[in-house]
Amino acid sequence: MTQLLIPAILVAAAATLFSGIFSNPLLAAPGAHGPNGEHLDAPANANPGGLARLPDGSVNVPKLAQRRMEIRTQMVFQTEHTRTTELNGKVDIDPNAGGRVQAPFQGRVEPPTKGFLALGQAVRKDEVLAYLHPLADAISLGSQRAELAEVKANITLAQQRVERMKALQGTVPKKELEAAQAQLSALQGRERALSNSVSGRHTLLAPANGVIAKSNVLNGQVVEPSHVLFEVVDPSRLLIEANTADAALAQQVQGGSLAGIEGIELTLLGAGRSLVNGAIPITFRANATQGNASVPLAVGQPVTVLARLKTTVKGIVLHSEAVVRNPNNEAIVWIKSGAERFIAQPVEYQALNAREVVVTKGLADENRVVVSGTNLINQIR
Repeated sequence: MTQLLIPAILVAAAATLFSGIFSNPLLAAPGAHGPNGEHLDAPANANPGGLARLPDGSVNVPKLAQRRMEIRTQMVFQTEHTRTTELNGKVDIDPNAGGRVQAPFQGRVEPPTKGFLALGQAVRKDEVLAYLHPLADAISLGSQRAELAEVKANITLAQQRVERMKALQGTVPKKELEAAQAQLSALQGRERALSNSVSGRHTLLAPANGVIAKSNVLNGQVVEPSHVLFEVVDPSRLLIEANTADAALAQQVQGGSLAGIEGIELTLLGAGRSLVNGAIPITFRANATQGNASVPLAVGQPVTVLARLKTTVKGIVLHSEAVVRNPNNEAIVWIKSGAERFIAQPVEYQALNAREVVVTKGLADENRVVVSGTNLINQIR
């Protein structure tokens, strides 16, 4: 009985061993295939989607994943383009289409009948924005009132004198009557001036057509001379002031655009001939490409000007989305080298306009460059 059990146990153990070998792909013989033709001796794929960063730095992206990620490529060629350079700038008011309303003297602010205008509200030239009541100390105010009382008394005497001369017209020389009337007019003008300084008010008017860009007023607020109360801006007529320390570069500029802001074209107005804060100012007019539409900028906003120069550069134009950064912070583009393989290529580039860049080094004609979905490929690890 014992002799029969030993061969049975050996047979069962052998069957279990062979079953484990052929059922486990990790232990499959070299070249073995599964029921669907897969290689059982290959290491298991840690990423079921097939997205993988290969040892040489390239990336494998299956066709299905490319469709999901909306990967688009473009065949590129080198051409001549206008050279550009980046300049720091800011948005400023056109002095011919806007202005500031300042307090001419110390006073107390009072709103007009319809109230103060809010930020962004339209305003017409010479429209009343506010009233300013003059303020003076007790001694000055007392002196003005005393002088006003004296002037009023003199006006009464002058009026009586004129009336007497008119009654004696024919016996009184005409030149004496005209002198008395002139003296009365002068006294009346002086009275009006003193009355305005004591109890009058000064009207603050809009300097131009536009919108209220800044408002620093409250009812009853006391302001000092030269205090800025309002700023009026025409949104369709704004200026851009850029700066450069290179005098030769300033003479090469012929136009430009704004980095990261589409729909705006810059027209060169001129460059300064003297340094301001160590740099040469260059002035542009910002024009909306849609016609007379308002320019989406705010006064004082810092911007980056892409100034077009009179020289040219040879390179490949790409959408700015095509250029990304690798872990070493180098500028790269992704080139499609196969149906599912993409290679990172370091490049040198410069901005061409708000949407495009021109690659000057790193690419050759007929390279197929990824222009959409670049960031997604760059994130594959």
